[in-house]
Amino acid sequence: MSVDKWATPVFDGAMAQQGWALNKMCFSFNSAGNRAEFLRDEPAYCDKFGLTAAQRAAVEHRNVLELLQAGGNIYYLAKLAGVFGLNMQDIGAQQTGVSVPEFKAKLLAAGE
Repeated sequence: MSVDKWATPVFDGAMAQQGWALNKMCFSFNSAGNRAEFLRDEPAYCDKFGLTAAQRAAVEHRNVLELLQAGGNIYYLAKLAGVFGLNMQDIGAQQTGVSVPEFKAKLLAAGE
C-alpha cells in the first residue's frame, strides 16, 4: 500500500482482515489483568495473539500511524494507547506530525 507519511489509511474490509490479530489484542485490554500481563511481558503477549512483524514493530515503536497502517482500528488502538499512557492529544499529534503542544494549539485555534 502506498501511503503518504501522515495519511490515515481507510479502514475497510481488507484492512480489517490485515489487522485482525492486532485489533483482537487491543480489545483484550478491556481487562485490567490483560493490560498488566502485556506490561509484564510485551513480546510474549504479542506472541499470544500472533501479531505480524509489522504489527509487532508498530507496537514496539508506540507509533499510531504505523499501527493504523498495520491494520489497526483507531477504536481498538485507543485501548493500547491507554496502556502506553498516551491520550487523544498524543495520538492526534502523531497523526498530524506535530508536537503535542502544537497539536493542542491547533485545537484551541480551531475552537475560536
